[in-house]
Amino acid sequence: MTNSKDLLKESIKGIAEYVPGKSTEDIVAGYGIEPGDIIKLGSNENPLGPSTMAVEAVRTMADSISVYPSVDAGELRRALAAYVGYPEDMVVMGAGMDGVVDTLMRLFVHPGTSAIIPTPTFSYFEIALRAAGGTPVFVKRQGDYSVDIQAVISSLDDTTRLIYLCSPNNPSGNTIPEDDVRAVVESTDAIVFLDEAYVDFSSNSLVGLISEYDNLVVGRTMSKAMGLAGLRIGYAVVPNWIFREYMKATTPFAISRIAVAAGLAALEDTDYRKKTIENVDVGRKFLTEQLSNHCRVYPSQANFILIDVSPKKSRDVAETLLKSGIIVRDCTSFRDAGDGLIRITVGTPDQNRRVVDTLHTILDS
Repeated sequence: MTNSKDLLKESIKGIAEYVPGKSTEDIVAGYGIEPGDIIKLGSNENPLGPSTMAVEAVRTMADSISVYPSVDAGELRRALAAYVGYPEDMVVMGAGMDGVVDTLMRLFVHPGTSAIIPTPTFSYFEIALRAAGGTPVFVKRQGDYSVDIQAVISSLDDTTRLIYLCSPNNPSGNTIPEDDVRAVVESTDAIVFLDEAYVDFSSNSLVGLISEYDNLVVGRTMSKAMGLAGLRIGYAVVPNWIFREYMKATTPFAISRIAVAAGLAALEDTDYRKKTIENVDVGRKFLTEQLSNHCRVYPSQANFILIDVSPKKSRDVAETLLKSGIIVRDCTSFRDAGDGLIRITVGTPDQNRRVVDTLHTILDS
């Protein structure tokens, strides 16, 4: 008789578990620090909290949570289409951008196919690819974390189905020039997935290229600039031919009624979004200026910065910060990131000052 464990897909067995940023609850339990003394700057969340308009929309919707949402979150999808300037039959949604990625894997990946991933970068793309039975082809980024475009193109073969480009990149914060993206898209019939989760904090969105190419998909999220990380609202702009196939394969009812209501309200709250972006712009400059004399700070167009604390180990520095009630992201778990990198979410002015003061003490010791 077959052992139930033998039924597990081989592609799942070799996947490394996703490593999230530590939570406030982790630090309370592990270090005995009061919740009010902890600042969480390890997960790139919005330090201003959610839009008050979104919170009110959630309260208003609470009485109707016994009813299914629309099957495709059509109300929110139409609003997002207007926001990005494309027809609604070119916008798809998922439970976070992870949900969008999972559906794309259903569409294009099967055993014997591959995807190209410049590293270090957001790790879930590799996880989703392996779960679908695909094989990752890693192309290490250059010393400044720019993508080696020629190496990506040289890695293409008959098995390539997807190419993952993250801009601004997580964890480095740098963007990919338009000419480089065009070069990749024009070199292949494979689908190029351009992850623009952090693009609201940058001036380099390339979503306009969708109208020119039928193998480009641009992923977005409402987690960052719109402050809805806890509601898991991801979306993507896709060529029309992909839209039709995506709607067949996507999980129905993936976006809850509460998430739809909050998303619609957040789109309307332009003042909140402006304050968020201004806070990141000012805070990013402050952190960069204050830390540059103590460690290497990489230029960022995201809501975080990446620092190199070498010759100290990032794990040790992050641990010392945790003991002070400051959560940052030790980047050791990012493939090809090495053991000296720390990612710091831009916080409020007071939070940023506390991080700088604490890091000065640690790095000077």
